[in-house]
Amino acid sequence: MQNQSRIVVENVAPQINGGNIFIKRVVDEIVPVTADVLVDGHDVIQASLLYKHESEKKWSETRMNPTFNDEFSASFQTIKQGFYSYKVEGWVDYALNWQHGIQRKIDDYQHVNSELLEGAVLLENMLTNVNEDDKNYLLHLIFIFKNSEHYNEAIKEAVSERLHSVFKHHPEKLLTNCSQEFLVYVDRKKALFSTWYEFFPRSASEQEGVHGTFNDCHRLLPRVAQMGFDTLYFPPIHPIGEVNRKGKNNTTVAQEGDVGSTWGIGSRFGGHKDIHPELGNLDDFKHLIAKATELGIEIAMDFALQAAPDHPWVKEHPSWFKWRPDGTVQYAENPPKKYQDILPIYWETADYKNLWQECLDILLYWIDCGIRVFRVDNPHTKPYYFWNWVISEVKKQHPDILFLAEAFTKPKIMQQLAKQGYTQSYTYFTWRESKHELMAYVNELTQTNQREFMRPNFWPNTPDINPFHLQGAPESRYLQRYALAATLSSNIGIYGPVFEQMISTPIPGKEEYYMSEKFQLCHYDWFKENKITALITKINHIRKQQESYQQTNNIKFLETGNDQLIAFYKWNDAKTNETLTIISLDAYHSQSGSVQLPIQDVQIHHGQKIEVEDLVTRNCYNWYNEWNYVEIHPTLPFHIFKINK
Repeated sequence: MQNQSRIVVENVAPQINGGNIFIKRVVDEIVPVTADVLVDGHDVIQASLLYKHESEKKWSETRMNPTFNDEFSASFQTIKQGFYSYKVEGWVDYALNWQHGIQRKIDDYQHVNSELLEGAVLLENMLTNVNEDDKNYLLHLIFIFKNSEHYNEAIKEAVSERLHSVFKHHPEKLLTNCSQEFLVYVDRKKALFSTWYEFFPRSASEQEGVHGTFNDCHRLLPRVAQMGFDTLYFPPIHPIGEVNRKGKNNTTVAQEGDVGSTWGIGSRFGGHKDIHPELGNLDDFKHLIAKATELGIEIAMDFALQAAPDHPWVKEHPSWFKWRPDGTVQYAENPPKKYQDILPIYWETADYKNLWQECLDILLYWIDCGIRVFRVDNPHTKPYYFWNWVISEVKKQHPDILFLAEAFTKPKIMQQLAKQGYTQSYTYFTWRESKHELMAYVNELTQTNQREFMRPNFWPNTPDINPFHLQGAPESRYLQRYALAATLSSNIGIYGPVFEQMISTPIPGKEEYYMSEKFQLCHYDWFKENKITALITKINHIRKQQESYQQTNNIKFLETGNDQLIAFYKWNDAKTNETLTIISLDAYHSQSGSVQLPIQDVQIHHGQKIEVEDLVTRNCYNWYNEWNYVEIHPTLPFHIFKINK
């Protein structure tokens, strides 16, 4: 391919998979862009960052600044939801090149009559592109550049800042070269900052042994809101299969009265567009959504694409399942786990277009009912390109919709789901315990290109995961794990009230809850208050007040001199809110150390006093040095400091 341009534009960042995958932002976030822009020889070159929203026809432009080693940088702000395109354009700036050259010759005491005449030609070409004031200025320069009796004035003006500014703001772009276009998808702000609470509506009854309803959930909404949660996630609310229904503790034979797993979806009462009759009806559900909204809570719905053996799809769309020679369908498995009450969907079916459309219709149905957030069950067992299609189709009509990928699987698979469009992702935080593990994992999420497409959501526990470190653990361990999740990540969640009431009896040797709520009704003292509920509430409200905790990527780990103390500095984009978090990883003993304050990042000098305010206890401390002593006791295993200067 022939290309006369002398400019090379390459290594544009950020980009994912060569630009085949879009990066992600939320409204009002900044997109910093860098690129290598090269030219042969020594000419002066310029570069611009061009960007536009998908609803706009005209590109906006901001000039890029050279940094080092032929790299240029600039940024733009995302103002509204949807896709933005961005690209980098480079060119030889002949006007600035002329000014740079004449400056060197004048400094060398050379006569530059010929160069001034060249400059006059450049100025004549600019006359139609400048305002009236600048036009008069350029006409004067053209006159003095062409008349030798004005030589002294001419050489002074030739290198003036005013002329440089005119050149800079009105470039003549000849033989430009441009990078390919890249995409960034912009979500609403909740994609970046959310606080999730999970419970089973069927366990919401005030009376033990009685199946809860949506109406029972109403009395719990104020408590969820008061604790500072803004997203209430319900496991599936659909009819539960009666064929092969699971009994308590995942037994394969259900006894009379066993309610089954909520993920065994579909029965004679309907499928994915229906509600389990014991929970209530559609009007009850819509009323609950409305009441939650009044309290600042969004209800997140489970989107689980699987079917019980008696799901209506099995008879109505048999080709959506893979039948064996004996006339049965192999139930779902994830060794060593077996799901006898679930039939996996056959995604290779020849009728895949109707299958995909039905899955889209399910989402659109519940969106019309008021749902704006979906937690998707086991997305890694469905085709990646299906997710790309269905999420894209939803976003075209409803850009506010958020999708959380519930996938605890291999790293590249989790990353691929994020690349295909998932808004947030479950993570390995649940299993990261040591200081080294936590720092390495958070740095991976925030310091590599994963920061551009994968938004982590940190959960200390889930109905599926009763981690070993919480089994029989003391109160301090629960406080520690919640503090870690809530301050390391801007998106967090817990499965409660199991977490807050420290209900952790396991099936021996497994990370599973004994008498799991997945397979039975549970009864709780929903309004029980303890130290854990009080501190969860406090931390959640701190997160809402301190912008530095409302994003994940702005983080810097600090030295403490103690492997049992983890410390990190966080800040908002404007550096108007800065926090310092120190957490003890020892649930049983006091730990002490010296924390190295990042004085350059905080922009203070040695010996300058700063105040660190503990946002939990409200105690304040004056620090004067780079290294500062801290001691943390298990009764309150963390400091959440606001830095006041």
